Amino acid sequence: MDSEPLESAAALRERLRRMDGRGYPAYKGLRGGYRLDRCTLFVDHVQGDPFAAPSRLRARVALAESGLAEAGLHNRSRRVALRDFLARRFAEACADARGRTGSGKSGIVEMARPGQEILERSSVVLGDGFVEARFVAGLPAAGRRILGREAEALLTETIPAVVDRSLFFAALDSEALRRHLDTNEDADALREALPARGLVAFVADGAVLPRRSGVDPRPLGGDAVPFASPDSLRVSIDLPHTGRVSGMGLPRGVTVIAGGGFHGKSTLLAALEHGVYNHIPGDGRESVVTDDTALKIRAEDGRAVRGVDLRPFIGDLPGGRTTRAFSTENASGSTSQAANIIEGIEAGARVLLLDEDTCATNLMIRDARMQALVRGRAEPITPFIERARHLADTLGVSSVLVSGGCGDYLEIADRVLRMDAYDCTDATAEAREIVRALPTGRAGGDAAPWPHDPPPRRLDAQSIDPAKGRRDVRIRARATRAIEFGREDIDLSAVSQIVDPGQIRAIGEALLVLREFAENARTDDEASLPRLVHGVAALIAREGLGVLDGPHPSGDWTAFRPLELAAALNRLRSLRLRENDP
Repeated sequence: MDSEPLESAAALRERLRRMDGRGYPAYKGLRGGYRLDRCTLFVDHVQGDPFAAPSRLRARVALAESGLAEAGLHNRSRRVALRDFLARRFAEACADARGRTGSGKSGIVEMARPGQEILERSSVVLGDGFVEARFVAGLPAAGRRILGREAEALLTETIPAVVDRSLFFAALDSEALRRHLDTNEDADALREALPARGLVAFVADGAVLPRRSGVDPRPLGGDAVPFASPDSLRVSIDLPHTGRVSGMGLPRGVTVIAGGGFHGKSTLLAALEHGVYNHIPGDGRESVVTDDTALKIRAEDGRAVRGVDLRPFIGDLPGGRTTRAFSTENASGSTSQAANIIEGIEAGARVLLLDEDTCATNLMIRDARMQALVRGRAEPITPFIERARHLADTLGVSSVLVSGGCGDYLEIADRVLRMDAYDCTDATAEAREIVRALPTGRAGGDAAPWPHDPPPRRLDAQSIDPAKGRRDVRIRARATRAIEFGREDIDLSAVSQIVDPGQIRAIGEALLVLREFAENARTDDEASLPRLVHGVAALIAREGLGVLDGPHPSGDWTAFRPLELAAALNRLRSLRLRENDP
């Protein structure tokens, strides 16, 4: 459509006036491109009636005329931040302009409003010499009759006014824009500095970690206690814009976060969990960053598991049933958590984040009394406490664990942080004294060796089936909770590092790309789950989120990590492995 001849604004007005009073399907004749005063408007898809999903439009402005190059777009970090900033301003301008002028969705103009994270989005695109906003609008109607005059005002006045307020440098708060771009660039530089220092995370002094509520991710107000690093863990890092920033550098290995209830343990872990993303200025966590492969692990009763080697945590079951390639439709808490760990490591996780509140107790610990009562092969579960050191020392997978009720983890921890009324102290030396003074009597060190021959999981492409009824493809997102994929519902409610509905929508479409990769796999290795997941991620990194587009460009996509794509694939109940595979 972009290559088709553009029509004038006058032609658009005349066409809409001729449509006035006609049946709604006549709006289909609007598809095409129109040269307005300061932008080009593309009508890509017209809704079937005023009650259907709104029409899809794009507004394009020449980059030279926008003045946005003044923001300094010399690296990917700044370009991503600019697009994020413009999406926020466009969404705000849409909200200010929004007004219903007829039936159903008539008159609305919308772009999804971003949250606290700065993420790559397809709603605003920087192309070759242009900037483009992708949004939806409800074409006005009375009943199912076209309101041509109202549509004329919407397309030639309201939408250009939204564009004028959001896609031109002169209309923006230049200081807010600079701060947004600088904040993102600093956070990227901070995360890039972690590996060379042997760190998995950094929490800046003065960071505000508490959120307003479990459903409001904005920072807590005046009562929040700013974070202060323990002296023993304080490091300083020079950033491109903020300069030198100090805070807690969390080293690789096994870290236990202890403390009383309601004293900030889980709040600190949640900040690390969401530190895989950069945050907007004023969020309070702008300088809280985590290794971008960090994965939150929890128990997830009832999820399906397909061919996962659970032997590191669950040995042979009664009756001699092996867990080398375990499958179930209804995993228990311990089984699901074990699967989540193994699948996460398979997909590339190098930091595991665990909170005892959401973990299966029997997978986390067996104390001395239970070891004495249930001996040897009578207990197939090897608890996480027996594996955490091997994960860190041999596999290079660090763990950060919140534990307020089990002191046994103090024995294996490289460091122990104590939270007391949101004050963080290094309690490692005290914890080691306690371990010496109060031995638990728990037997340790006799876990079976970590398996070195996990069966590769090669996917059957046909089991990734998006068809439903007469539709070859039926994919729908449900907020950040689930994907309707063909006849299946993929429950992602326990995958807590999905933070934006656009990620859910993008993951659903990415499964289609992954299916194509699996169909074209020439070798068994190319058909393996990690190769497929990272192949899709590499394609998106190379060519952009536009590879997920269907028949027309979409503004629905938000960037996601390979870990979340793997999580969705692993929770697809129809998933099957290739024939002759375990």
